[in-house]
Amino acid sequence: MEQRKTQLSILIPVYNTVCVDIVRRLQLMAEQAELSDYEIIVADDASPLKDSREQNEQINTLPHCSYIIKEVNSGSAATRNFLARKSRYPWLLFIDSDVEVVDDRFLSRYLTSLSAPVVNGGLAVGGDDDTLRHNLRYRYEKAEAPQHTASRRQQRPYQSFRSTNFLVSRQTMLDCPFDERFRNSGYEDVFLGKKLRQQHIAIAHIDNPVVMTDYEDNATYVAKMERNLQTLHHFRQDLKGYSKLITLSDGIHLKTVRRCLTAVYRFFRPMMRRNLCSSHPSLFVFKLYKTGYYLSIKN
Repeated sequence: MEQRKTQLSILIPVYNTVCVDIVRRLQLMAEQAELSDYEIIVADDASPLKDSREQNEQINTLPHCSYIIKEVNSGSAATRNFLARKSRYPWLLFIDSDVEVVDDRFLSRYLTSLSAPVVNGGLAVGGDDDTLRHNLRYRYEKAEAPQHTASRRQQRPYQSFRSTNFLVSRQTMLDCPFDERFRNSGYEDVFLGKKLRQQHIAIAHIDNPVVMTDYEDNATYVAKMERNLQTLHHFRQDLKGYSKLITLSDGIHLKTVRRCLTAVYRFFRPMMRRNLCSSHPSLFVFKLYKTGYYLSIKN
């Protein structure tokens, strides 16, 4: 059953990114929607880049919009909780700052979405194949896209929850906030999915994606992946059952097998990393590298 939302807080965490365009787009959509009240709040997690901060100050000139610069960097989990506390309205729409909203019905789909306390809209992959065919992040996201349709996500609703683009009731967010132990990049949203399941809070998945159009260069993406895997390893006990890598790693019970796999990875790591950072990265090598890197942390 649909129940139209009439009061909305749109919340955008930002770090070293200029997000004036997406705020303008969302502000125009909100003006055209049948909302009695709305606000757009952007929270900057103490970005060191002065230029991005100065450009984002334009947000304060837009109706119903505000840009807040935090004094201390505390991580994306804490920034999202900060935004939830700052919000005034009963429904919160969280969107990452480095995506695009291309569908004119994006906001209206959320306002008339199913009456679940959490609604996950998803992420689509944008960009030109010819231009980005050598970009590792683009190729990986493109290959994984069929696994992230609403129907596939709904099969495992809690394991599939991601914070890039989701609607949540304010009370739910205050009662079940992001875990602020996750200060580094990655997996804070995966753990929130687990908390939502533990508290029996329903998640509805719909096809209402924002679009990824900004892709890191290959070396930057590999380094980011390594940081994320460090986070995954650190919280491996908390995230059991919510990560294929943890399940795979825990399934290797023989120490001899683990040591052999780790030794092979360490021997081939320089060659694999060169491939991933090159202009012709292999997705097969990428998967091997991720598995080997994670196993090497455990050892």
